[in-house]
Amino acid sequence: MRGEIFRVGRDLSNDVVLDGPEAAVVSALHMEIRKEGGIYRLFDLDSTNGTFVNGKRVTETTLRPRSLITLGPNGPQFQFELDVAPSQDLAQTLVASEALPMQASSPIGKVSAVAPAADRPFDEEQEALLTEAVKKARQARRAGIGGQTGMIMRKMLGTAIHRSSRKFKLVIGFLVVALISVVVYGAWTIQNLKKQKTNIDAQINQIEAKLQAAGNDPKQVDALVEELSQYQNQAREMQRNLLYRLGVRSEEQDFIESEIKALMAEFGAEEYSLPPEFAGQVRELIRWHQGPGREYMERLLGRSRKELDAARRQLQDDNLPPDLAYMALVESAFIKGSASSAGAVGLWQFTPSTARAYGLVVTDKVDERLNPRKSTQAAGRYIRELILDFGAGSSVMLALAAYNLGPGKVKRAVRTVSDPIKERNFWYLYRVRALPPETRSYIPKIIAAIIIGRHPERFGF
Repeated sequence: MRGEIFRVGRDLSNDVVLDGPEAAVVSALHMEIRKEGGIYRLFDLDSTNGTFVNGKRVTETTLRPRSLITLGPNGPQFQFELDVAPSQDLAQTLVASEALPMQASSPIGKVSAVAPAADRPFDEEQEALLTEAVKKARQARRAGIGGQTGMIMRKMLGTAIHRSSRKFKLVIGFLVVALISVVVYGAWTIQNLKKQKTNIDAQINQIEAKLQAAGNDPKQVDALVEELSQYQNQAREMQRNLLYRLGVRSEEQDFIESEIKALMAEFGAEEYSLPPEFAGQVRELIRWHQGPGREYMERLLGRSRKELDAARRQLQDDNLPPDLAYMALVESAFIKGSASSAGAVGLWQFTPSTARAYGLVVTDKVDERLNPRKSTQAAGRYIRELILDFGAGSSVMLALAAYNLGPGKVKRAVRTVSDPIKERNFWYLYRVRALPPETRSYIPKIIAAIIIGRHPERFGF
């Protein structure tokens, strides 16, 4: 039952339409059942042959569960049932049994309708499907085909499921097409980025080769560096693309070069393309530590490990890169009593004047340069001042150069460059050879030691 009124008769406007020989005693509008509050009442609609409830003719009565309704003295019969459906929150079900005149050989067909809660409207598509099902059931009865209602209802349910499934398939299909489009676009973009990277790398390699052959011609060197800078900028723009990081950078196999780049990023001197000479020096120094110079790294990572870890912690406490502790390996091979011909002493190779300037006591009786903890504290203060002195840009790299060469000599070297911005660019100074050869080889030694120290097993330590 749908709504508040349920009508039965031969007219097509009824909710249950009866037709055929058995409906001869049924009027066009025979009877109706109305829902009034929580009860159901039956009303005879002035039918010709009357309506009977439990064998008694009525014009109006309250229906109780399992009441037997007969249209006419011996016409079609219906059994009225009320069931509470737990899943529908007290919604009620009306089951009407439509019977042919009572004969032994006559089958009885059943028609069921659900009475939903009044405040639960049907979906428009469900409404259309149910209307179509009712229409087909009526047509089947008019054609004299009994017992078809259940089959029709199952077919309509299948249609509803199919339609929902079709919608779901359309959504899935759309998502699949979108995903394929994204994958195709991503693959196409990655291929273009690879081609772009190959072209840029080829141009950069040519310029780097020309720079190495340019000698001391400042005009030619500046022109080449400017051209190199343009390609570097294109490369940096390319690196901002997420697909580059996912599909191109991940394919770079040169471990040492990638480690150098990672360190440069930490030191504020990130560069898309490293000068081949610099990268080559780092590789050569790593091979030297693996061969002739192996004992120095083994000692550092072995019996001098406590001193190395203490130096790293001290530099970190001073808000400096802890890996700068490997500078002491390059300075003194991490030997506390190491001394140079120039009078530099200790792990950090301080001269007496520099040691005193940064708080160390150096006398005939006391030399705190030999104290690992105090000398590392002084080295941290010195490095910090050098970084601040050389300002922004690649200041850590310039500070390393100044530690080796002396800040005064580095400043004189950079003054040979007229552009003040380029004076602060370590890679520009390196490429134009503004820094002396000793300093150009000193920094790769530190980088090689750091890379081995970060990945000792990879390099056989």
